[in-house]
Amino acid sequence: MEILKVENLCKVYGKGENEVHALNDVSFSVKQGEFLAIIGPSGSGKSTLLHILGGVDKPTSGKVYMDGNDIYAQSDEKLAVFRRRQVGLVYQFYNLIPVLNVTENITLPVLMDGREVNQERLQELLEIFKLKERENHLPNQLSGGQQQRVSIGRALMNAPAVMLADEPTGNLDSKNSQEIINLLKLSNQKYNQTLIIITHDENIALQADRVIAIEDGRIIRDEVIRR
Repeated sequence: MEILKVENLCKVYGKGENEVHALNDVSFSVKQGEFLAIIGPSGSGKSTLLHILGGVDKPTSGKVYMDGNDIYAQSDEKLAVFRRRQVGLVYQFYNLIPVLNVTENITLPVLMDGREVNQERLQELLEIFKLKERENHLPNQLSGGQQQRVSIGRALMNAPAVMLADEPTGNLDSKNSQEIINLLKLSNQKYNQTLIIITHDENIALQADRVIAIEDGRIIRDEVIRR
């Protein structure tokens, strides 16, 4: 079943001589539960695409459908709800709140949504991500790998339909990098969540079900690796 569809997506920054086409007529669809890697050189438009898929940055033209709904046809208020509930975002730089402990960082999206924390899910995530002994620690008391685990736990707390990860292992060594990828793959398999990862790492890309290569804002390759 198709969960995400992108039609003729364009993103232009600047005007006149300073105009830059970050994305140029990009179209593709993603099935529910699929693990998709998006690769390409720096400046190719990968991160711009991910931000548009996540409702963070609006396209200049084109459509993004999630579960058949045009996400940018919504009001800003509904778009904010969409970001909190339907999408889990994981970044290279963790983006944890320094004055909040592990549990508070993980549950922040739920509390911001004005909902009760699902304690069973919270405990399951703390267990899966090996953070049980760290739940009261602040981010500066954690290693880089542990901080990224908290970041992924936070993205999963609302049980989003789609997980979007932008270079999630960019600040980690190879051992921690593979551990983080394994955890993302676990969420993909355990919760049947669609996983889209942007990466420069070919070894990570080859673990995906499918790879899309982008260059100069266009898709130059879309290849299924495993079914």
